Amino acid sequence: MLGTLAVYLRGFLARKMGRSAADLEDLVQESLLAIHLKRETYDTSQPFTSWAYAIARYKLVDWYRRNRIRRTEPLDEATELFASEDSNEAATRHDLGKLVSTLPDKQRSLLEDVKIAGLSHAEAARKAGMTEGAVKVSIHRSLQLLMRRARDEN
Repeated sequence: MLGTLAVYLRGFLARKMGRSAADLEDLVQESLLAIHLKRETYDTSQPFTSWAYAIARYKLVDWYRRNRIRRTEPLDEATELFASEDSNEAATRHDLGKLVSTLPDKQRSLLEDVKIAGLSHAEAARKAGMTEGAVKVSIHRSLQLLMRRARDEN
């Protein structure tokens, strides 16, 4: 997990520091270490990536201070300072995975087979030993349940 997170943090920090920054890898490692050491402060009901990126932002600010870099951003671009499409996509992917993992094994497996792996309903039915109609009903109910849970969390 830390390896995957390092890829996202490297991209995030490189955009802020400049791609040729010699300190990029050090800052990625500092961020990963801080995330690891502070893992008990993570609230599992909240998105993990938002928490991790916040720690990386603090490490970035510390780096700016150590190197006496004064960086300003126009207010209309301030949202780009704290978020990027990559981080939002990663957060969404993580949150969706967390939500799908709450389904019972059989429902989760069917949903992943059809909606993620791209199997047809008939292929998923054969794989699960079910009728095609039962697979369609199970997937429909799973999606309804996930929508309710996502709505309740918000």
